Amino acid sequence: MAHILELPTHTDSRGSLTFLQNTLPFTIQRVFWIYDLNTQPRGQHRHKLNWQAMICLQGKCEVLIKKNQQEEIFFLNKPNELLILAPEDWHEMRKFEENPILLVLASHEYDSKDYLSEPL
Repeated sequence: MAHILELPTHTDSRGSLTFLQNTLPFTIQRVFWIYDLNTQPRGQHRHKLNWQAMICLQGKCEVLIKKNQQEEIFFLNKPNELLILAPEDWHEMRKFEENPILLVLASHEYDSKDYLSEPL
């Protein structure tokens, strides 16, 4: 099931620096970000092969995960928290607040055949 990792962060009088290094269970093949969001949910799918990791760099959102008839909700509102999604994690991003920017790291390039709309 999906889970959140807290990323290492260094903070001093100049600000904070968060980094991602040797953390992901996959090699990044695609990076995209979602912004200018309205009230409509995004995602609403799972994958055959593609792993994903999400960071809400700005603002807030909620991510609903469905897997094996279980549901879990994750709240993304810190730029040092990373949500890891396995391919079988059906996910829906929703309840966008404060002009969010959601960065997504993916293990595979885009392939429409990798998307499945029904939860496992």
